[in-house]
Amino acid sequence: GDLEIGVIAPSVDTEFLFEVRAFVPTLGINEDPVTGSLQAGLAQWLIGEGLAPARYLAAQGTAMGRAGRVHVERDGKDIWIGGDVVICIEGELRV
Repeated sequence: GDLEIGVIAPSVDTEFLFEVRAFVPTLGINEDPVTGSLQAGLAQWLIGEGLAPARYLAAQGTAMGRAGRVHVERDGKDIWIGGDVVICIEGELRV
Protein backbone atom coordinates (compact mmCIF):
# COMPACT_ATOMS: atom_id res chain seq x y z
CA GLY A 1 0.00 0.00 0.00
CA ASP A 2 0.68 3.61 0.64
CA LEU A 3 2.58 3.15 3.88
CA GLU A 4 6.01 4.63 4.59
CA ILE A 5 7.46 2.60 7.45
CA GLY A 6 10.64 2.84 9.48
CA VAL A 7 11.55 0.08 11.90
CA ILE A 8 14.23 0.11 14.60
CA ALA A 9 15.44 -2.59 16.97
CA PRO A 10 18.28 -2.91 19.47
CA SER A 11 21.24 -4.75 17.97
CA VAL A 12 22.71 -8.01 19.17
CA ASP A 13 25.93 -7.03 17.36
CA THR A 14 28.56 -5.20 19.40
CA GLU A 15 29.61 -2.95 16.49
CA PHE A 16 26.42 -0.86 16.52
CA LEU A 17 23.54 -0.13 18.91
CA PHE A 18 20.54 -0.28 16.57
CA GLU A 19 19.44 -1.90 13.32
CA VAL A 20 17.13 0.28 11.21
CA ARG A 21 14.99 -0.59 8.19
CA ALA A 22 13.03 1.80 5.94
CA PHE A 23 10.28 0.84 3.51
CA VAL A 24 8.90 3.42 1.03
CA PRO A 25 6.95 1.56 -1.67
CA THR A 26 5.08 4.75 -2.65
CA LEU A 27 8.36 6.02 -4.15
CA GLY A 28 9.14 2.71 -5.83
CA ILE A 29 11.65 1.85 -3.09
CA ASN A 30 10.86 -1.47 -1.46
CA GLU A 31 13.62 -0.89 1.09
CA ASP A 32 16.15 1.93 1.39
CA PRO A 33 19.69 0.82 2.31
CA VAL A 34 20.43 4.02 4.32
CA THR A 35 18.03 6.84 5.18
CA GLY A 36 19.56 9.86 6.90
CA SER A 37 16.27 11.64 7.54
CA LEU A 38 14.79 8.56 9.23
CA GLN A 39 17.95 8.10 11.30
CA ALA A 40 17.78 11.75 12.41
CA GLY A 41 14.15 11.47 13.48
CA LEU A 42 14.80 8.25 15.35
CA ALA A 43 17.83 9.82 17.05
CA GLN A 44 15.76 12.76 18.31
CA TRP A 45 13.32 10.32 19.88
CA LEU A 46 15.85 7.77 21.19
CA ILE A 47 18.25 10.29 22.69
CA GLY A 48 15.44 12.54 23.95
CA GLU A 49 13.82 9.63 25.80
CA GLY A 50 17.13 8.41 27.22
CA LEU A 51 16.99 5.20 25.17
CA ALA A 52 20.30 5.94 23.42
CA PRO A 53 23.47 7.82 24.35
CA ALA A 54 24.25 11.19 22.76
CA ARG A 55 26.60 9.45 20.32
CA TYR A 56 26.12 6.02 18.74
CA LEU A 57 26.45 3.93 15.58
CA ALA A 58 23.41 2.46 13.80
CA ALA A 59 23.25 -0.12 11.01
CA GLN A 60 20.90 -0.06 8.05
CA GLY A 61 20.66 -2.19 4.91
CA THR A 62 21.83 -5.45 6.48
CA ALA A 63 18.77 -7.39 5.28
CA MET A 64 19.55 -6.17 1.74
CA GLY A 65 23.15 -7.36 1.87
CA ARG A 66 24.42 -3.81 2.48
CA ALA A 67 26.61 -2.76 5.39
CA GLY A 68 25.30 0.77 5.91
CA ARG A 69 26.66 2.40 9.06
CA VAL A 70 25.27 5.70 10.30
CA HIS A 71 27.13 7.80 12.86
CA VAL A 72 24.69 9.69 15.08
CA GLU A 73 25.64 12.49 17.45
CA ARG A 74 23.72 15.07 19.45
CA ASP A 75 25.47 18.43 19.77
CA GLY A 76 23.32 20.65 21.98
CA LYS A 77 19.91 20.73 20.30
CA ASP A 78 21.31 19.54 16.96
CA ILE A 79 21.45 15.96 15.69
CA TRP A 80 24.29 15.19 13.28
CA ILE A 81 24.06 12.23 10.91
CA GLY A 82 27.13 11.03 9.02
CA GLY A 83 28.91 8.09 7.48
CA ASP A 84 31.02 6.94 4.58
CA VAL A 85 29.66 6.93 1.03
CA VAL A 86 30.38 5.15 -2.22
CA ILE A 87 29.90 7.13 -5.42
CA CYS A 88 27.94 4.95 -7.84
CA ILE A 89 27.29 7.51 -10.54
CA GLU A 90 28.71 10.93 -11.27
CA GLY A 91 27.66 13.59 -13.73
CA GLU A 92 27.54 17.26 -14.58
CA LEU A 93 24.56 19.49 -15.30
CA ARG A 94 24.94 22.74 -17.22
CA VAL A 95 22.13 25.24 -17.03
